[in-house]
Amino acid sequence: MSDSLERLFTAVHAVRGADPAASRTARLLHAGRQKVAKKFGEEAVEVVIEALGGDREALVRESADLVYHLVVLWVAEGVSPQEVWAEMQRRESLFGIAEKVNKSAATTPKSRRPVVMDARRARRHRS
Repeated sequence: MSDSLERLFTAVHAVRGADPAASRTARLLHAGRQKVAKKFGEEAVEVVIEALGGDREALVRESADLVYHLVVLWVAEGVSPQEVWAEMQRRESLFGIAEKVNKSAATTPKSRRPVVMDARRARRHRS
């Protein structure tokens, strides 16, 4: 899966300087980060609508659009997939791969030693 995202990132990055008249991606990037971020937000809302509506195929299509726009946002902001993967690995070492990190833990200075919590302890901690 990350290979697909890496290929998408590379392709989006490659058209960054292309003629906006010839590339929808270049046009979006040329419009600036506010437009890119707004389009990402619109796509996120569309994913929510399809999820609530129960149309699985539409949810898959809108999810693909959302991922595309996320990668365009990364390129617009100079974020690489490797940075995102590194953050995911950091969070996994703290809380496990299937846990959402709370905002205070997400901004914890990197100098702090990670705490690994096993599943039993995590359940007790949340109770």
